[in-house]
Amino acid sequence: MSGAGRHRRSKSSIASSPTSSTSSSPSRYSEPRLPQWKFSQVLGELPPPAAGNHRNGPATLRDDADEISAIEFDGGGEFLAAGDHAGRVILFRRTDDEDDARPRAELERADYAGASPPPRYAYATEFQSHEPEFDVLHSLEIGEKIKRVRWCARPNRRSLCMLATNDRTVKLWKVSEHKAPKKGDDDERRRSTGSLLPLQEPLSEWATTKSRASSADPAEQIGKVGEVGDGYSAKCRRVFERAHRFNINSISNNCDGETFVSADDLRINLWHLEVTSQCFNIVDMKPTDMEDLVEVISTAEFHPSSCNLLAYGSSSGLVRLVDLRRSALCDQSVRTFRDRGNRPQHSTFFTEIISCITDLKFTGEGRCLLTRDYMNLKLWDLRVETSPVATYKVHEFLRPKLSNLYTEDYIFDRFRCCASKDGSYFATGSYSNTFKVFPGTAAQTTGTTLEASANPYRVQSESHAHTRIPAMFSNFSLGVSRKGHDGPRPHGKEEAPYNMASRVTQLAWHPTENFIVCAANNSLYMYHT
Repeated sequence: MSGAGRHRRSKSSIASSPTSSTSSSPSRYSEPRLPQWKFSQVLGELPPPAAGNHRNGPATLRDDADEISAIEFDGGGEFLAAGDHAGRVILFRRTDDEDDARPRAELERADYAGASPPPRYAYATEFQSHEPEFDVLHSLEIGEKIKRVRWCARPNRRSLCMLATNDRTVKLWKVSEHKAPKKGDDDERRRSTGSLLPLQEPLSEWATTKSRASSADPAEQIGKVGEVGDGYSAKCRRVFERAHRFNINSISNNCDGETFVSADDLRINLWHLEVTSQCFNIVDMKPTDMEDLVEVISTAEFHPSSCNLLAYGSSSGLVRLVDLRRSALCDQSVRTFRDRGNRPQHSTFFTEIISCITDLKFTGEGRCLLTRDYMNLKLWDLRVETSPVATYKVHEFLRPKLSNLYTEDYIFDRFRCCASKDGSYFATGSYSNTFKVFPGTAAQTTGTTLEASANPYRVQSESHAHTRIPAMFSNFSLGVSRKGHDGPRPHGKEEAPYNMASRVTQLAWHPTENFIVCAANNSLYMYHT
């Protein structure tokens, strides 16, 4: 998201658009009715119009640095944070509570119907959180891409605190809101100082143009002011570094408001928000001989209400629940969730890759656990370890093409998931700029496929996608293999376009309302019921 796009983002809100289809009405006692999702607004630069079919968009982005890599609502839903590949954190603030510009007659009709307007957000500010670094000891370049953003407890009404991390370093930022000076303040200050020259506005350290190859000392960043927006300023308060040899994949705040964890491939470290000089290693999966390594940590999440419970997923498809009160090193889990009833009869080379847990969330006030792997979205009861309560199939139609997905590296894509506050609905991303919303019941595992656009129901139905072959495999269908092996040309229907390069990996659910925001390239699309 460039500086020019910053101004467009604050104004590029598109009015609601009616949907083109309606869901069928189920019977009274069989299945709950799926909600009808409506487009609310879009923030950020829109992708260029694609020629031909709308699902055959451009294979590459206009600027990879502007692609959104992390999104997160704060606890009350007033602010929305987004991190991008350039190391920036962009903040959006809810504006519909402050001023509602709708006509009075429309407001009276909405009040009579009992329908509240959906949340609307506008650009607030942005700051540069991370920059490219170079690890001299291991001769390794560390990118500035924001991996995760997490909100912390607010110290006061005018300040916000959040954690942002790239591959190796976690930073604690404080964003403060300040009042803009009045027009007569400059004249008063000029008269008090006796100066006839115009007063210069203070320039922030990060506002100046800096070389992308520069690497500042993290210790020098503490206390420095980030890019100043209209009424906001950001300061780096803490830098948590030099504790991970492998890339960080997740961070999670504890409900005690004082600690958080950072997880990489082999270790999970527990930090105190006020202490940067040391951390405690609570999970260590590094074997004595690295040749004996059989699985790695893929994600970690604290329980929303029990500060002693931590869940983490692995590349083998296991989810372990540990209790921090049992021992300093949590090498024994209190629960190990494994889907024993859905194991394939014959394991293949791709079995473990598609079983890797890419994201997990606690739902239902901490009684259930939602996990996402490459193929499915699963709902677990914390009291049952052997099988999930429900399995929602997301990419089952891609199973026959796992070899081609591996060749194209699409099989390593990491999709996030999110859930509503009461755990009644779940959402996760997919390809062709689509995402899926599922009901939180075991009786109904068929969800709604929506497209990240102004018309979410323009996408074909989910059943239609199961009967076609994705277009990215057109070379293979013609008998052309990347490794030089010729194959038979298949017979049957012509392939339907399916853009694997355009995918929705980041989603967030509003903490109090049925409101979803998803990231498509460098834009944020928002939907409500």
